[in-house]
Amino acid sequence: MTDSARPTACVLIIGNEILTGRTQDVNLAFLATRLTEIGVRLAEARVIADDEDVIVATLNQCRAAHTYVFTTGGIGPTHDDITAASVAKAFGVALEQHAEARRRLAELCERNGVELNAARLRMANVPAGGRLIDNPVSAAPGFQIENVFVFAGIPSIMQAMFEGCKGRLVGGPPVLSRTVVGYMPEGTVAAPLSTLQDQYPDVEIGSYPFYRAGRFGTSLVLRGADAERLSAATAQLAALVTDLGGAPEIDPD
Repeated sequence: MTDSARPTACVLIIGNEILTGRTQDVNLAFLATRLTEIGVRLAEARVIADDEDVIVATLNQCRAAHTYVFTTGGIGPTHDDITAASVAKAFGVALEQHAEARRRLAELCERNGVELNAARLRMANVPAGGRLIDNPVSAAPGFQIENVFVFAGIPSIMQAMFEGCKGRLVGGPPVLSRTVVGYMPEGTVAAPLSTLQDQYPDVEIGSYPFYRAGRFGTSLVLRGADAERLSAATAQLAALVTDLGGAPEIDPD
């Protein structure tokens, strides 16, 4: 399967607290790693504000462009948690109180001795036709509607939601990776690396310079689904780095 034929995904990180720097996002790295493992290529990620018009426009654009869209944030009990309502508007459907989601919240509140008030009931609102995504951490579910998966922003909850619904995703072969580390400036390897990339269009090759222990170096990361092609490209790249005096180190990722 070529990279262009591989299922693609987009992550929408929703929240003013991310854009202001008050909260640092860690969800993107988790989703990128887990999607790669199941053969879904994360092609795009965006950070957007808690703004209904922005969420609706961005979601409609991304769900048309990608196999899957994952949103994080904005499904809590407060006034600025507008993701569910925005998703409903994007799909042109009503936002409804989901009976099973309400039951789960009621059970949690009874167990914890708190009131199931109007604010907490907001977390039972799901776009019509939506399918719940289980939340084993704090009960309040996420939901799926068509190719859009709506997760909480709290990392532990988001991760549990993803693990619970990943069986709904259809991916391609897992993407494998290798890293060749050469102790040379990036500019030294740039031209021959471009030639090697032309020989292996099915292997993505990235170049990432570093400086440590008083030495310049470059990490050359190769990614592809065909193990034989990846191994062949890695061997050629290691030989290239050796010829350039870079003392290569090869790491399977």
